[in-house]
Formats: sequence, C-alpha cells, structure tokens
Amino acid sequence: ARSKCYMWLYRTGGDAEHPIVLYEYRPTRKAENAAAFLESFSGWLHADGYSGYHRLPKNIRVVGCWAYLRRKFDEAVDALPKDQRAGCAAPEGLDNAFGIEQELAGLPPEERCEQRLARSKPVMDALLTWAETKSAAVPKSALGKALYYLREQWPYLIRFLGDGQLEIFNNRAERSVKPFVMSRKN
Repeated sequence: ARSKCYMWLYRTGGDAEHPIVLYEYRPTRKAENAAAFLESFSGWLHADGYSGYHRLPKNIRVVGCWAYLRRKFDEAVDALPKDQRAGCAAPEGLDNAFGIEQELAGLPPEERCEQRLARSKPVMDALLTWAETKSAAVPKSALGKALYYLREQWPYLIRFLGDGQLEIFNNRAERSVKPFVMSRKN
C-alpha cells in the first residue's frame, strides 16, 4: 500500500467488433514497459501526453488526447482567483473542436476524415495561432503549462484528423482504468 506502482491499460478502439481491455501491472512507469508489451504491435496508439510513448518504434503512431488538453486549460481557469474567473474559459477552439466531433459522430470514417479536414483543421490551426500570441504567459503558471502541453503535443493531437476511425480523445481508455483510480482514492 505504500509503494508506488502502475497499471498500464491497453484497449481496442471504439469501432472494434469485440472490444478488448488488457491491464498490465508494472512497478514502474518506464517507457520500456509499453515498448515490451507493444513489441509486435503496429498501428495507432491513442495516449495521454506521456513522453515515453513518443520513443516507441515508428510503426506505432501515437495519437494525442484533446480531453487532456482541455483539462489543462480548465485547470488554468481554476487557478485564477474567483473574482477573475468570470468570462474566462478554455479557448473557444477547444469547444468548437468537440462540437464538430459530436456532429460527425455517425458518419462513415472516410466522410468523417473529409469533414475533419474541412471543418476541424482550421479551428485547430486557429487555436495554435492563438496559443502563439500568449508567449508572455509565465511558464510555471497553469496557463503556461497548458500552452506548453499544446505546443509539445501538437503533432500528436492533430493526427486524428487524418483517419476517420480515430477519436479526438482517449476517454474510452480513461473509463476503463477508472475502477483502479477510484479504488486508489478510497
């Protein structure tokens, strides 16, 4: 109970005919754990911003999670004094991106991909442009951390645009690991 350990989670995507969830207990969070488990895997890996995933072989293409990004900006708002929070929210581009995804949910993958490129990509490019105007944010502040995450994860965050089977976030995996998190908190 006093040692720190990790539960690694691997699961199939939302379009899998037979969803599979695999858990792997490991004593460390080293990237070698994922590399060993995924040794014979080739394809998309939806993940949080853990940099260890970015050192995996090139046949494993990491896709970033927009829900993590949104959470970072929500934390930036929450870090403000209460009297400064009014009218302050995550950048509009985040809300627009999630709204577009909801509208595209029932489309076939090919059409979803086309629509993402036409509708979501300009919104996301505008978000990155907005972030570049915020270079005065203190790096250690909550806003500075959110902006850093956005810039560092950008290549992985936009990967979902190129394949209509990919999701904008990895919430499906987050829900699968929730029992462990709740147990740990209790």
